[in-house]
Amino acid sequence: MAGDSLPASVDATARLLADQGYIADRALATTIHLALAMRRPLFLEGEPGTGKTEIAKVLAAGLGRRLVRLQCYDGMDLAAAAYEWDHARQLMAIRLAEAAGQTDRDALARDIYTREFLAARPLFSAIDPDLPPAVLLIDELDRADEPFEAFLLELLADFQITVPEYGTVRAKVAPVVVLTSNRTREVHDAIRRRCLYQWVDYPDATRERAILAAKAPEVPGALAAQVVAFVQRLRGEELFKLPGVAETIDWANALRALDQTELTPGVVDETLGALLKYQDDIAKVRGAEAARLLGETGEG
Repeated sequence: MAGDSLPASVDATARLLADQGYIADRALATTIHLALAMRRPLFLEGEPGTGKTEIAKVLAAGLGRRLVRLQCYDGMDLAAAAYEWDHARQLMAIRLAEAAGQTDRDALARDIYTREFLAARPLFSAIDPDLPPAVLLIDELDRADEPFEAFLLELLADFQITVPEYGTVRAKVAPVVVLTSNRTREVHDAIRRRCLYQWVDYPDATRERAILAAKAPEVPGALAAQVVAFVQRLRGEELFKLPGVAETIDWANALRALDQTELTPGVVDETLGALLKYQDDIAKVRGAEAARLLGETGEG
């Protein structure tokens, strides 16, 4: 699909996602379609491992656009996220101009605040009119400090950034913007109002089997069904970190690498490190608990 064309319907959006190996339910496909059709940012919340980040990746691949990713973190500022001036090059330009006899300081100031000296970071890159259209992923916004959200408001509303010394930079083609949050803190209402919202939950068993078939087609169908049944049951337990879809895929591939054709309590115990990523969770599940869960799925 060309980088400037968008799917014309919800069904076409679902097919675009499926063509890239992402199996979306109807509600999610509808919200994504509306975000594309209305040129609105898409705000995705949900537990870690439910596939929020992957949506931006498959949209970039399916639409034929650049993927520009801003990974948020505590203490992130505008210089890291949007742009900063290359002060070393500006200083060098000033010294060269002075050495050449230029004495008009106002003209010199204008000369050093040009695009040549502006270092683009992800937010600026995503709307740069000189670059091809982009999918902008603002990942794990909840990890950034709350004041950082104010930097995003102009971008999310108008797909532009105003640089005081330079002017306003506006996208020729509005980027597809995907924001994700694991909800470790609440994101401000001002961000939410500018976006279309979707909660991304763990998939049900039917959809997770379809995801596994798309992402790990080499895994035998019977084993894949056992893996999904066990993971679905495991997500009902009190664990520090529930396994996401990525862990389901990893576990199924690990079992295949070991030439396993079915789940047994011993096999589960030996491979829990591919499914659970905290020792307390592994210790809680290993042994009798794994055997119980496997028995309750009807696969033990």
